[in-house]
Amino acid sequence: MHINWVMAVLLAILPSGFVAADSEWLQFRGSNGQGISTTLGVPLEWDEETNVVWKTPIVGEGWSSPVYSGRVAWVTSATEIAASEEQRLEKVAGSPVANALELASKISLWVTKIDLDNGRVLQEIKLAEVDDPQCIHSLNSYASPTPALRDDRLYCHFGDFGTFCLDCSTGETVWQRRIQLDHSVGPGSSPLLYEDLLVLTCDGMQQQYVTALDAGSGETVWRTDRPPIAAENPEFRKAFSTPLAIDVGDATQLIVPGAQWFVAYEPRTGKELWRVDHGRGFSNVPRPVYDGRFVYMCTGYATSQLWAIAPDGQGDVTDSHVHWRVTKQIPNMPSPVVFGQRIYTVSDGGIAQCFETSSGDRLWKDRVGGKFSASPLLAGRHLYLCSHDGTTTVISAGDTYREVARNQLDGQLMASPVVVGDDLLLRTGTHLYRIGD
Repeated sequence: MHINWVMAVLLAILPSGFVAADSEWLQFRGSNGQGISTTLGVPLEWDEETNVVWKTPIVGEGWSSPVYSGRVAWVTSATEIAASEEQRLEKVAGSPVANALELASKISLWVTKIDLDNGRVLQEIKLAEVDDPQCIHSLNSYASPTPALRDDRLYCHFGDFGTFCLDCSTGETVWQRRIQLDHSVGPGSSPLLYEDLLVLTCDGMQQQYVTALDAGSGETVWRTDRPPIAAENPEFRKAFSTPLAIDVGDATQLIVPGAQWFVAYEPRTGKELWRVDHGRGFSNVPRPVYDGRFVYMCTGYATSQLWAIAPDGQGDVTDSHVHWRVTKQIPNMPSPVVFGQRIYTVSDGGIAQCFETSSGDRLWKDRVGGKFSASPLLAGRHLYLCSHDGTTTVISAGDTYREVARNQLDGQLMASPVVVGDDLLLRTGTHLYRIGD
């Protein structure tokens, strides 16, 4: 009875349409797009010897999260043939992050189909081979965007390297496209399915725009350029955030952060609805979150701020609709989690914080330790924070910081965690785990 009462409370305070269905996880950060599950029974403790239901090796490497529906999960990855150091140095010449860039002479793009019950690999599908690919940052991979899943179609997006629609029953490619874009450090934005459209963020160095493809054919339905960006250096024009569809009144908006601007679009046409100038921020990675009142977005590198914006304006609403901003220890890569009257963040350097959604006032701040790229997961009453060194720190979602458990797996955790039933899916660089009591 107590558990049922808690569940009722959780469901009541989640915004309409944002409750995760634990029988499916269809996109980056779940079917609600915000890293929230109402499941109360997710494990709190595990290691390589304890509470591992199965552990399955994945061909190649990638930092995309798995998606699933029913009893089948899908994971993208890439194998690579390393380029010589001479080739790498020639390719990265002039880049401000040259020492952090890696290069392959050839990559193969893969998607793996996995039985959720036993971890058995059902199919390994090679989607394409790409010669002379762009460089990637050492914290990135050639398969970082999370695929999107609907009905019997899987949409795998690899940025400049290709976009693919698969028939889930046969594994055959329905259509494919290559939308070329100079990412500078590799792709990162995950696709969003909205009705019959596949929405892609294309914020490269030379071009910055948002586009929607027909999900059935792959043909372009609309393309909208980003607002003018003041920065002259192309490195400060790129961004990597994933769009979020939100309901405002009786209309839907696509919220897409980018360099200098937060922008909302009409999803059927790509028409710009409103914009906010957030300043010099760029390379935004965190996905927006929404609680029915404000949209919360991160400004990216150079500024690293968290802004709360009312999404009911028109045109440039920088001076009228920004409710508050927080300027210290804000993440560049992990997305926030908003739940009830609280918003939680973990910075790239392992500083966790909790803020009031109404004011932006900080309720607590604590050092978790470690380095973070994965976005936090809220499952029931706990937050799961996955760090590069394979540690998942579980903390209580509340008005004080309380660590519940620390759990260690072999390998790195840079992909965001997934809830399946009462269990977790965790992806390291080489394996997919199902964690359960």
